[in-house]
Amino acid sequence: ESWDQMEWQPDEQGLQQVLHLLKDSQSPNTATQRAVQQKLEQLNQFPDFNNYLIFVLTRLKTEDEPTRSLSGLILKNNVKVHYQNFPPAVAHFINENISILYVLILVCLCSGILITTISTKGELQTWPELLPQLCNMLNSEDYNICEGSFGALQKICEDSSELLDSDALNRPLNIMIPKFLQFFKHCSPKIRSHAIACVNQFIIGRAQALMDNIDTFIESLFALAADEDSEVRKNVCRALVMLLEVRVDRLIPHMRSIVEYMLQRSQDPDENVALEACEFWLTLAEQPILTFLFYEAVPDNEQDIKPRFHKSRTVTLRHEGNEGEEGEESDEDDDDDDDSLSDWNLRKCSAAALDVLANVFRDELLPPLLPVLKELLFHPDWVVKESGILVLGAIAEGCMQDMVLYLPELIPHLIQCLCDKKALVRSIACWTLSRYAHWVVSQPPDSYLKPLMTELLKRILDSNKRVQEAACSAFATLEEEACTELVPYLSFILDTLVFAFSKYQHKNLLILYDAIGTLADSVGHHLNQPEYIQKLMPPLIQKWNELKDEDKDLFPLLECLSSVATALQSGFLPYCEPVYQRCVTLVQKNLAQAMMYNQHPDQYEAPDKDFMIVALDLLSGLAEGLGAHVEQLVTRSNVMTLIFQCMQDTMPEVRQSSFALLGDLTKACFLHVKPCIAEFLPVLGLNLNPEFISVCNNATWAIGEIAIQMGTEMQPFVALVLNNLVEIINRPNTPKTLLENTAITIGRLGYVCPQEVAPMLPQFVRPWCTSLRNIRDNEEKDSAFRGICVMIGVNPGGVVQDFIFFCDAVASWVNPKDDLRDMFYKILHGFKDQVGEDNWQQFSEQFPPLLKERLSACYGV
Repeated sequence: ESWDQMEWQPDEQGLQQVLHLLKDSQSPNTATQRAVQQKLEQLNQFPDFNNYLIFVLTRLKTEDEPTRSLSGLILKNNVKVHYQNFPPAVAHFINENISILYVLILVCLCSGILITTISTKGELQTWPELLPQLCNMLNSEDYNICEGSFGALQKICEDSSELLDSDALNRPLNIMIPKFLQFFKHCSPKIRSHAIACVNQFIIGRAQALMDNIDTFIESLFALAADEDSEVRKNVCRALVMLLEVRVDRLIPHMRSIVEYMLQRSQDPDENVALEACEFWLTLAEQPILTFLFYEAVPDNEQDIKPRFHKSRTVTLRHEGNEGEEGEESDEDDDDDDDSLSDWNLRKCSAAALDVLANVFRDELLPPLLPVLKELLFHPDWVVKESGILVLGAIAEGCMQDMVLYLPELIPHLIQCLCDKKALVRSIACWTLSRYAHWVVSQPPDSYLKPLMTELLKRILDSNKRVQEAACSAFATLEEEACTELVPYLSFILDTLVFAFSKYQHKNLLILYDAIGTLADSVGHHLNQPEYIQKLMPPLIQKWNELKDEDKDLFPLLECLSSVATALQSGFLPYCEPVYQRCVTLVQKNLAQAMMYNQHPDQYEAPDKDFMIVALDLLSGLAEGLGAHVEQLVTRSNVMTLIFQCMQDTMPEVRQSSFALLGDLTKACFLHVKPCIAEFLPVLGLNLNPEFISVCNNATWAIGEIAIQMGTEMQPFVALVLNNLVEIINRPNTPKTLLENTAITIGRLGYVCPQEVAPMLPQFVRPWCTSLRNIRDNEEKDSAFRGICVMIGVNPGGVVQDFIFFCDAVASWVNPKDDLRDMFYKILHGFKDQVGEDNWQQFSEQFPPLLKERLSACYGV
């Protein structure tokens, strides 16, 4: 029979069945949903099932929107999954009726979704008529068809911009882009807006068809610069921001007017337009050539520089804010706040723009800014004052050098603002002070550190949630800068942080954990005092007991405990058992869930592997903090089996954490690791892949730790890892940490198995020496250098070509242990005796003066 739309008629019973199914699938009940899925699978076996769907979508005006849309969505999924298997007749039918389908679907709720799916999944290649048809429909007299088609085209441009600019479709953009540009002049703002949005999809990819029309495009944008429609203005701003990244050469002649235009638009009555325009300054600052261009272009009229105030205000640049808690004295300025505390708004964007501009212009930004800033900072109206404090924080990084002159006056003023009666002033003062923490810490503690800390700690207990949050974040930054400077105040700090536990609600608790973890990282073993432990541990353990295994709030708590365990060392012993057990359980549950999911993805959810990652990290913290004491915990658990499974996980972060734990357990209680070495080392060898930097880094480090423990018994395993390590140390652009770790591990392998590693000396000794000359004297460096000396003993010829690098690396030691110094001495003198006095003179002529001096002073050569 013919498949013409007119002749194909649904069977009434079949139609009712399909409609019934569509109604059922809107049910929230999981069992019903599952039944629907099975039924759909069955119906998909019938060639004309899709015709029914099209019929419901296009013909049944009587049905409700959700049902018709749903039929469109199912059709969409079928096209996605089964299009290759459609009988030619059905594919033909869909093709024939596509334009009717379009118009109806566009009018339907699922506007564009279906077409886009067909266009991307059925691949635009199999639908040669699709784009020409849509482009023709733009010329329709019927406004709805024109607008609907543009909507669909915009979606296709968004989803398939790369495909549209490839040879695969024989370059439809050559026709599409000029066509879109014509519509920039259309009388309907909605269509002008679609047209710009379509072209905008091709800027970043520098589509050739757009580059050929770039001047027309830029002229057309300028023509729309003052369009009365805000959506059009927003798209114009967005286009100019992207052009700045891609074709700055074309904008330079117009730069002065663009800068003035963007200043106007940054104050657009429509906040979305203003926000797009404000992004311009962020992009501008990244353009290297603009600093030269710009000096005459910046209008320095004060009105242009003054920040403007908008309703949506948010403070810390980390999270969205929230209002005073119920039942607490809510701050009287809460009515000054708009509820729309969006994450990214004009105020933050302007602050970010000032931040990047300060980093470009550095101290040249200060002269025009200071008079304005002074007026703002000491302004009687709190809204103005608050914006001044934000500006002061935003320029901190770029203008630090010249700001130093003013800080002795400004910091006390900001500390006073921490007590302002307006919550927003208090919270922004926290943030801005944190941006100057480095300077505060560099001064004598009594001048600024002590008063700042005292006030910040009071703010951590503020009655307003947003101030608590800002103060806690700022305090964490201060801790990182101050480190052990905090030790004298530990008791006082802990009292505050512990009191905050009882006061804080959910969101701020997470920031509090961060502040406690950072404190532990910053003061280290100084925290290991009975009085501090008694303050800190009970509330942490109480939270630990309250949280369920599935609760994501465990993440920050586990991270915090990991820092605390590392800092407290043996002080953590009384708390270690339940913590250890729970971490092992979390890993075990997670692995089991992953296994079930892999076997039956339709019945089980995929696990959230972050639980496993943070649990492994906390186990590492315990191993590092407790050292040999962790042995009794390991004995009573199957942790080695779990590590072995985690080491083979598909997710790089899981492997990364498992290698860290393996290394820490190797150091703490090797007797449990040793029986597994034959299984573990091949897996470690497979992970020496620098594509995953952190995984590779941790695997490398663990191999080195294992080598030290194994000694000569490492011999059978050297071949599994050595070639990869030598390859990594010779790769260009390898990150510094990975190079250092690789060098240390090669040195350690050479120390325990010199016969196996020494023959390869010529292949790694040069990069080995250059990557270790810059690290401080420490245990790891010590064992690595012993290794290189032993290897040179076995294969002295292997170092001859690069001996100057060895000399340089030896000279980088400040005070090696006596026996290591002797090893260096013997090698240097051995080489000198071998080549003879004259040759040595010639050789050492190449030394930089400093190297010459050190070698002669320390080793008499």
